[in-house]
Amino acid sequence: MTTYEETCYSTVKDAIESRHSIRKFSDSPIPQETLREILDLVRLSPSAWNLQPWQFHVVTDTDLKMRLQEAAYGQQQVTSAAAVIMVASDMENISANLMATVHPGLPPERKEEEVANLSGFFNNMSVEERGQWGLTQTNIALGFLLLAIQGAGFASVPMLGFDQEKVKEILGLPNHIRFAAMVPIGLAAAEGYPHHRFDLDKIATFH
Repeated sequence: MTTYEETCYSTVKDAIESRHSIRKFSDSPIPQETLREILDLVRLSPSAWNLQPWQFHVVTDTDLKMRLQEAAYGQQQVTSAAAVIMVASDMENISANLMATVHPGLPPERKEEEVANLSGFFNNMSVEERGQWGLTQTNIALGFLLLAIQGAGFASVPMLGFDQEKVKEILGLPNHIRFAAMVPIGLAAAEGYPHHRFDLDKIATFH
């Protein structure tokens, strides 16, 4: 059986070129230490004002994965994967703790100024608007996560086909949480489809 050590990728280019969405995984578990190493890379993702609104709920428990599969309309990759990572955004928590996001190297008066400016900006938004803003930033971390998983020698598939309210109930999360994706992760048990992407000239314009 192929192990993740045999499929690790040494460069970002290799990880990008080799990554395919996988929907059938082997039953090999992933050590929690390895999952932590992956997420330790993902936490370095950039975000506007360094607000880092993302949270990662890592599910390895079999019963919980079965409940997530039900919330995902029975999609089999949820339970065949070794782990499922729910990529979430919690802007209400961030808005209540803005000082924690300000760089510690700034002088005290600059920190207070930053918090005041951010508070003014976000207090003029509704909970829904803040949630959507945070989701745009969390999608950056989702991209980092998919590459970090691939670079570590594992396969993944980002999913949006699930009932968000049911997942919140399963994981005991507040209503304002927004999900960027459900990401099953594990060792691939089947090849994904070859890339089918637009040519560069179709999507890039050089001015």
